[in-house]
Amino acid sequence: MPKPARGILYLSVLRLRVLNLNTACARRRSHVSRSRHYSAADLSGEPRDSRVRDLGRAIVDDFATIRSTYQTPKNPVVLAHGLLGFDELHLAGPRLPGVHYWRGIVEGMRKNGIEVITTHVPASSSIEERAERLGEGIEKMAGGKSVNIIAGLDSRYMISRLKPPNVKVMSLTTIASPHRGSAFADYVFEQIGPTTLPRIYNTLKTLNVQTGAFSQLTRRYMQEEFNPKTPDREGVRYFSYGASVSPAIWSAFRRSNRIVSEQEGPNDGLVSVASSKWGEYKGTLVDVSHLDLINWTNRLRWLVWEMTGNKRKYSVPHLFSSVAMSGGLG
Repeated sequence: MPKPARGILYLSVLRLRVLNLNTACARRRSHVSRSRHYSAADLSGEPRDSRVRDLGRAIVDDFATIRSTYQTPKNPVVLAHGLLGFDELHLAGPRLPGVHYWRGIVEGMRKNGIEVITTHVPASSSIEERAERLGEGIEKMAGGKSVNIIAGLDSRYMISRLKPPNVKVMSLTTIASPHRGSAFADYVFEQIGPTTLPRIYNTLKTLNVQTGAFSQLTRRYMQEEFNPKTPDREGVRYFSYGASVSPAIWSAFRRSNRIVSEQEGPNDGLVSVASSKWGEYKGTLVDVSHLDLINWTNRLRWLVWEMTGNKRKYSVPHLFSSVAMSGGLG
């Protein structure tokens, strides 16, 4: 396995380990109150947690099934992956099929006549580095066409601060992006502590994994440094979606969901609805986790869910196709 691919794989596994917060991280309970665990939706499909509706429109089953036709946008749609993401990862060398980050999403959008551009940026480099690579990728692949972007913080920085001369952005739609940081990122840094953190960073660097992005996910950084210096650009339309979930007992998101819920409210296991809001808020996807958003849902979970008579309420390709043809995207 190539060393960079091994590093990304290791870091992806590490992320799930951190979500579980095993015994390597000491439990902090002294100043975190024990509050009720909120379920995202009841059997009727309505959010059980009233806070979800207080934060905007609750989207329960709008994206349940793929429609036969969509209003195709005139311009390309750029998909840019988030932290620890990749375009295509080859775990066993270039001769065997790779693992696609946007599994099923790109195919679904192109089937509906949408011109899709996927970009690759360093998995865990700083926002600034990732934004620069993003701009270079769009310039190379868009061929001078104006684009609509579905992405996150890297795109905000590119649009606002870098302003590549050959990249014209019509709109940016973010989905569960931590515009105001994440309480879970704060918690992880507190648990690791300043003594252990350098050792972890050094270990990751030996695997060719950059670490610039991690501290940029904290609430202090996003609210006190990034947002004040990254204003919206005139002429670009900004849209956003959030997500909320009630994780099962075995879910890797169960503890992180509770931590974020107690400090920020409804969330998808990593990012709160409140933090997801930017520009025109289109609504909150109910019973959708952070991994569900990129179609990495456990298929066994859906099989059991449907075998017990429940209706699947969320199709990722339908979501992205709908976002691509929604108001504001030309």
